[in-house]
Amino acid sequence: MHIAHFTNTYRPVVSGVVRSISTFRQGLTELGHNVFIFAQHASDHKDSEPFIFRYPALDLPLTHNFPLAIPISPFVDRLLPSLKLNVIHSHHPFLLGQAAANKANELHLPLIFTFHTRYREYSHYISLSQDLVKEVIDRWVGEYLQKCHHIVVPSESIRQMLANEYGITRQVTAIPTGIDLIPYREADARAVREQRGWGQDKVMISIGRLAKEKNWETLLDAAGQVMQDRTDVRLVIIGEGEERKALEKRAKDLGVADRVEFTGVIPFEEVPRHLKAADLFVFASLTETQGLVTMEAMAADLPVVAVDASGTRDAVTHEQEGLLTDNGSEALAQAMERVLGDEELFRRFKQAAQERAESLDLKLQAEKLVDVYHQAIEDKKVDRLVTVDKRKKIFEQFIDEEQLSRLLGLEKRNPPPHSS
Repeated sequence: MHIAHFTNTYRPVVSGVVRSISTFRQGLTELGHNVFIFAQHASDHKDSEPFIFRYPALDLPLTHNFPLAIPISPFVDRLLPSLKLNVIHSHHPFLLGQAAANKANELHLPLIFTFHTRYREYSHYISLSQDLVKEVIDRWVGEYLQKCHHIVVPSESIRQMLANEYGITRQVTAIPTGIDLIPYREADARAVREQRGWGQDKVMISIGRLAKEKNWETLLDAAGQVMQDRTDVRLVIIGEGEERKALEKRAKDLGVADRVEFTGVIPFEEVPRHLKAADLFVFASLTETQGLVTMEAMAADLPVVAVDASGTRDAVTHEQEGLLTDNGSEALAQAMERVLGDEELFRRFKQAAQERAESLDLKLQAEKLVDVYHQAIEDKKVDRLVTVDKRKKIFEQFIDEEQLSRLLGLEKRNPPPHSS
């Protein structure tokens, strides 16, 4: 098959969406398919992969270090018909997601959309009435879903959310992002521990963007409680973001700054080695759609202690691969101490994590995605689009793309010169 993926973010941006697209591309390519990526312009970055095509992009404070893709490219307009595409796969409902929908319509191709993100949970990045922003997001996403022939969700939690909030129950398939297990099996943990100076300490590790919605303060407070009771424990946080200074200050206020390590962003190929070198994966995010980093931690044989939230609970079964807790630092700290202090429980969780990871092999998940593509092709033949429940409150009014752009203050911005 010839498959086009449209995404507002791709390498060198580091995110769960980028990780998912890259991983599925690897799996689809290994199965013999051709995958073309259409993404944002990336300054000072040279693609090492083939078939990456870039739209112009702007760097704006509004986007918090994520380039704002501009869905205008005469080059792409000329290129697409020559690729003889079978399907177009969109990863966002806006910007290049709109471009994907338009191109699918022009070329008479099925449109598949992956619902990666709980979009309304990111409304606080827009300095307007939060009720209004969330209402606009819900309406706009709902309208976009009706342009699709199939929706991919990364977890059963998101499938249920689509049913509850949009009334969508058909043409939806849950496919978690696959994991390439080989780097985790071959990871040299000893070298990382020596390089980082972790010695014989018990290392709790976590990964994610340092942003409010990731609930880092709860995690840090919980780890602080554990470290006040045990001198052989440290916390390592991999990631970067606008909350870093506040979190570093919080660690200092808790008196544990010398045992909390903020590594910043590390190359993706280094992640398996760092996870393998740790002892326990800890996580407190409330906004995950599939728990991808948690699944990667289990690929490194790590037991998990995490807040019981959507996405995470899809990846981890309580008392099987780890412990899921209420959203509170005390509950999280107690679970951390329980796993670290019980060797038999630790070994059981470790073995179960390894077995769970085996079921997430990237080729298995890529094969499921190919099945979705074939189904979408059949649905396109009979013009069977995704149907939302019009009785839902979010569809009482309609806000179009022009209105939303005006609301966000973007209507007067001109795109930069074309970049391909």
